[in-house]
Amino acid sequence: MKPPKPFWNPYVAGVALGGVMLVSFLLVGKGLGASGTANRLGVAAVEAVAPDHVRQNSFFAEISTTGRSLLDSWLVFEVLGMFLGGLVAAYTSGRLSRGVIKGPQISTAMRLSMALGGGVLMGMAARLARGCTSGQALSGGALMSAGSFIFMFAVFGGAYALAYSLRKVWN
Repeated sequence: MKPPKPFWNPYVAGVALGGVMLVSFLLVGKGLGASGTANRLGVAAVEAVAPDHVRQNSFFAEISTTGRSLLDSWLVFEVLGMFLGGLVAAYTSGRLSRGVIKGPQISTAMRLSMALGGGVLMGMAARLARGCTSGQALSGGALMSAGSFIFMFAVFGGAYALAYSLRKVWN
């Protein structure tokens, strides 16, 4: 296996992401964000099991796909594009392979459990914050929302604190 190519320069990646954000605002009239797709999929799952509950809950009813296709939202295509873009990026950089990246002090099962737990916590936090990090930081930041900047300071502060407490696992 050939060695992987280096990651993109972060400044070039930032400019490219800004370009994607601009195109998204121009074409769709909305910024970037992924938690809306998770909401839509979650409501569709609840609707399949308990459709009466969905109709009685105002939040669920607003997102409900009754009479519409699950693919009726631009967010579904945005997330599909992110997945395909990540796949293409990993392939073209020689980084597409099976395996779990982890430190020597942690088992694969523990690493996967921590990833799942972190994803669940981020999903719950996205609901509380009224948007995921991409929606809050990128779209909200592009609109100069003070709440989005406060959110990002909290995200980075929490991430640095957690990374410090877990540093021995990765070394």
